[in-house]
Amino acid sequence: MRFVIGIAILAIGLVILVMNHDSGQSFGLDNEAFGRLVVALPILLMISAGILVGRRNLGQSLRQMAIWVLIALVLVTGYLYRGDFRSVGERVLAGLMPGRAVTVTTADGGTEVIVHKALGGHFETTVDIGPVSVPVLIDTGASSVALRYEDAMRMGIDPGELSFTRTVLTANGRASAAPLRIPEMRLGPIVRRGVDAVVLEEGLLDQSLLGMSFLSTLSSLQMQTDELRLRD
Repeated sequence: MRFVIGIAILAIGLVILVMNHDSGQSFGLDNEAFGRLVVALPILLMISAGILVGRRNLGQSLRQMAIWVLIALVLVTGYLYRGDFRSVGERVLAGLMPGRAVTVTTADGGTEVIVHKALGGHFETTVDIGPVSVPVLIDTGASSVALRYEDAMRMGIDPGELSFTRTVLTANGRASAAPLRIPEMRLGPIVRRGVDAVVLEEGLLDQSLLGMSFLSTLSSLQMQTDELRLRD
């Protein structure tokens, strides 16, 4: 019964912390102090119960107290290293879901975006252009960002404003493209404004390309086996 009460205290405390995350306070205490109180209450419960029944079953009381101390240590460790655990979790998720861009903090305090190789052997991810998310293939051989006609329409570009005056080389040969400037592109925490791009004629691209007009603005672009690391 004491164990059940202790678990209930931890569960209720966790729910309260989640609900009050944005406000930063719970019952007049800042959330960190309230979290420490929630962890301490079950331990105090076990200690007080152990004192009361210690004469009857000292061994069992000591075992229960040891369990709660271990639980407290695990919770404290998880809190102290929550950033590292979150980073590891993101890396694992990226490996399981190729194309998901993962943001990590390097040893020198810098920020990198990691993209894992997709099943087709290419590096693919998603960039945000305005309110629209666009799947792209990262292509260092493309001189600029190249958008599918269909993606450009989803972005709200007026077809009447496109002028297909530029000739580009694609895997299917020469094609006409319309130059434009993208107001803002976001890849994770990496944000670029005024990015040169082209829109290809309808049906000429299977996937939009993230080319050098975006990639050349990065401080580094490093490939490590199945990982591509992009540093702002």
